[in-house]
Amino acid sequence: MSASDSSSSSSTLDSAADQLGDEMAAAAPLAIEVDVTSVSTCQRRVKVTIPREDIDRYREDAVKELVPTAALPGFRPGRAPRALVGQRFKTELSDQIRTKLLSDAMEQVAEQQKLAPISEPDLDVGSVLLPEDGPMIFEFGIEVRPEFELPTWKGLSIERPNREITDEDVEEALGNLLRERGRLVPSEASPASGDLVVASLRFLDGDKEISRADELEIIVRPKVSFADAEFDGFEELVTSAKAGDKLSAEVTISDEAAIEDLRGKRVTMELTVLEVKRLELPELTPAVVAELGAFESEEELRSAVRQQLESRLDWHRRQRVRQQVAEALTASASWELPPELLKRQSLRELERAILELRRSGFDDDSIRRYVNQLRQSVMASTARSLKEHFILERIAEEESIAETATDYDEEIRAIATQTGESPRRVRANLEKRGLMDVLRNQIIERKTIGLIESEASFTDVPFEFEKPDADAVDHAVCGVAAGEEEIPTAKHAEAGTVRGGRR
Repeated sequence: MSASDSSSSSSTLDSAADQLGDEMAAAAPLAIEVDVTSVSTCQRRVKVTIPREDIDRYREDAVKELVPTAALPGFRPGRAPRALVGQRFKTELSDQIRTKLLSDAMEQVAEQQKLAPISEPDLDVGSVLLPEDGPMIFEFGIEVRPEFELPTWKGLSIERPNREITDEDVEEALGNLLRERGRLVPSEASPASGDLVVASLRFLDGDKEISRADELEIIVRPKVSFADAEFDGFEELVTSAKAGDKLSAEVTISDEAAIEDLRGKRVTMELTVLEVKRLELPELTPAVVAELGAFESEEELRSAVRQQLESRLDWHRRQRVRQQVAEALTASASWELPPELLKRQSLRELERAILELRRSGFDDDSIRRYVNQLRQSVMASTARSLKEHFILERIAEEESIAETATDYDEEIRAIATQTGESPRRVRANLEKRGLMDVLRNQIIERKTIGLIESEASFTDVPFEFEKPDADAVDHAVCGVAAGEEEIPTAKHAEAGTVRGGRR
């Protein structure tokens, strides 16, 4: 799980303190009183009291620093009485002192309390006042890593998917890849499995239209996967249809859809068939071989396809192993996580999934199918993944597992290899989107799971590549899908070509 909030947990309070003001030297630590109240497993309420003695000391230091440059009428610079300087610049000094007290107090809280924060402190700096007398008191809320007994992670028994990539696998994958150079030809016949239907869709809650999609391209498969729903029965619905036909069916919206009032609702889908297209695959000529990736021979292309299948098999193996590790580690993790944390991290879970799929060589269509499925149960999935993440982080800390610059380079190089972009461009894109912390967590978690695997016993079990039974489309039934800009856009046929590389 990519828990971005916790990737730099040990320095969160320090960072917040650094942002509060410029540095001013303090002669001694503050004699602060800190009261920490546990609100829930991951939430703390912190009350900080700064005694009057420290406030006065900071005021004296601030005035002393200002006196040499203070310009007051009737006095040469540096000659004005200290008391007069303090009175003349009272407002400016108060803001400066308040800022410095907050900064130093937050640093001490971070050092003394060891809260292991996973988010920025909820501190309204503007509401904190510097009192004329008595102590300075402020409060803030903060989310922290939960405390728990570390489960036994050595000696797990794990089933590991395994198979040999056969020539038949390569042929099937190559056939899918040829779809990129196929032609979609208008057809007067009713659509068959694998054909493409161009349709306009309307989704109605009673008589109210909640969304629509014009000229949406859908591959005819048993199911259609939307961002917040899945319709099982699409192939059966359109199998006898022709251009101009109007069809309708019922669709149930996911319980985790973006629009809360529509969650779990059964709505009407009205579908108008605009056009039916049939796919004609090209022959595997030398020109097509070169177009598929600048390969010099058919054998080189087949070798590349086999290598990509090995990468996907490795992803499926890691996923199954990780699932079993997660189930074992989180079996006793009954602690609850704050809803706001889950909501905030749900997008990170989607981003993490996309990075991992890209690294493993999956095409955009496969990624969209997987992410559409994940979206429909993302909160529950995020809760499981966050618990797993916290446990893996604890194991990593105890076993001194850390990321290195080389780890980042390898991850970025793997993504670049699969996407065809340069490593420099991949890194720049990740940094621009704030995803380097996601990458960091992937590295730590992969290393930690590797350690767990080294202590486990394995039994190999047969594995078959999944045959896609759904076409994932770029539409949310509710009309809104969180994180849409992060999900690769499915590319259907244009100018006689069709998207390819499907598994």
